[in-house]
Amino acid sequence: MKLDEIRDNPGARKKRMRVGRGIGSGKGKTAGRGVKGQKARTGVAIKGFEGGQMPLHRRLPKRGFHNIFRLDYNEVSLAKIQAAVDAGRLDAGQPVTEAALVTAGVLRRVKDGVRVLGTGELSAKVTLEVAYATKSAVAAVEKAGGSVSMLAAAVEAE
Repeated sequence: MKLDEIRDNPGARKKRMRVGRGIGSGKGKTAGRGVKGQKARTGVAIKGFEGGQMPLHRRLPKRGFHNIFRLDYNEVSLAKIQAAVDAGRLDAGQPVTEAALVTAGVLRRVKDGVRVLGTGELSAKVTLEVAYATKSAVAAVEKAGGSVSMLAAAVEAE
């Protein structure tokens, strides 16, 4: 094979439709835009526009409060941690950190931290280093002989 013989696979590059090139092309005259009007023209951005009437999203009253500083924790149950230990993806001898949960495939991403929930049984003796854990999760880990250190609790106390 030479450099001048390199080609894309057949069908890998599709030619773009050239609109407004006569009625024989199938996309002539109005070029698939219907007829006349604002939407047939170029440069139209009318998402919530209602013909000059006050749009619905502005007519309705605003309710509630959205805290922009709220932390979004990724939740994981004790049952998932135990399943990962049983499958050999998590080493119970090493501290179970947020990064270890991601590498083990228990979580896809950490987000703002990991919150451990107390659902499910835990028999392995593990040391958890997570942002937050519920009281039932802490009790279950300590009952199994492990320990929990919460990173977020130290930050909130400061």
